[in-house]
Amino acid sequence: MCWGRHFRDEIIGLCMRWYLRYPLSYRTLKKMMAERGLKLDHSTTARWVLLYAPVLNERIRLEMRWPNRSWRVDETYVRVVGAWTYLYRAIDSAGNTIDFLLSFKRNLTAAKAFLQSATLQVDERRPRVINVDGHPAYPGAIEELKRSGELGRNCRCRALRTIAGYEAMNIVRKRQIRWLPKADLLAKRSASIARSASQPDLN
Repeated sequence: MCWGRHFRDEIIGLCMRWYLRYPLSYRTLKKMMAERGLKLDHSTTARWVLLYAPVLNERIRLEMRWPNRSWRVDETYVRVVGAWTYLYRAIDSAGNTIDFLLSFKRNLTAAKAFLQSATLQVDERRPRVINVDGHPAYPGAIEELKRSGELGRNCRCRALRTIAGYEAMNIVRKRQIRWLPKADLLAKRSASIARSASQPDLN
């Protein structure tokens, strides 16, 4: 037990793990500890999380595997301490977490700050491609970071809608379609799909 704390390290670690891993409130965690004979105020757990969560994050990042160089970035709207904010997230193509950022704004400044933070997490393994959602600020932010040298000059920015098209064509190319038993039908069928998709639905 560290000096100045009234609970053993194992108790602090357990409470933090349960709170951060599962959708528990501080008051629910207080009741769970009471069932185990431990008198613990909910505000105490809150102080532990605020104090030690950044330390936990820092130590875990030192042990993380390096992500690959194909990134996916997006943002979602979440409520944090009663206020709505944007959660920016970056993962690699294998689903490994790279970085996240909370921002009250969804604009070029926020997108650039997020990508700057993410590149700092990977040292020299900067992305070769960044797949983005429909957020229009990403292309501009990526170009600015390329000019400043924070991203490689050959780093590409691709929209996820474009990726969906690439994947659809890869499925056709690999003959994963039931009605494509012969290679010479590939071009014809691909062209047929493209024509059908481009025609408006008049029904």
